[in-house]
Amino acid sequence: MATPDYVLSLRERIGHDLLWMTGVTAIVLSLDWTEMLAVRRRDNGQWTPVTGIIDPGEEPAVAAEREVLEEAGVTCRAMRLIDVRSLPPMVYANGDRAQYLDLCFLCVHEGGEPHPADGENTEARWFPVAEPPPMNDRFTDMLAIALEDRPEARFRR
Repeated sequence: MATPDYVLSLRERIGHDLLWMTGVTAIVLSLDWTEMLAVRRRDNGQWTPVTGIIDPGEEPAVAAEREVLEEAGVTCRAMRLIDVRSLPPMVYANGDRAQYLDLCFLCVHEGGEPHPADGENTEARWFPVAEPPPMNDRFTDMLAIALEDRPEARFRR
């Protein structure tokens, strides 16, 4: 599912104005932590961890697990929150403006083989954590934070 119905409903009222939303990033590791799950986005061709928007009233960790299942067809368990950051404002191709508070979760694979399950991505597969796919600095940083295996979440100052 690309854009949640509640966002489409809001867009009918506010047009392209800036919309503040809460999103999740799921850093999904294999059980032995040697591989990471990544998807290739259909809209820009970039490799990323699974990301998505939290539905109203949805628990953030549940949203991370749901997004992984919806986008990559695998089940995972969110272990803990590892990073919280406000992303810069962005403009989508249709002119919609948005800004996200991103909650990044360390997740562990529970079952299934990755595949592009919902049409948002063209590929979904495992990569060795020592040789991740080319990703932007934010996602590279989040993978490094996950692999540090520290109990506390990171917060930007």
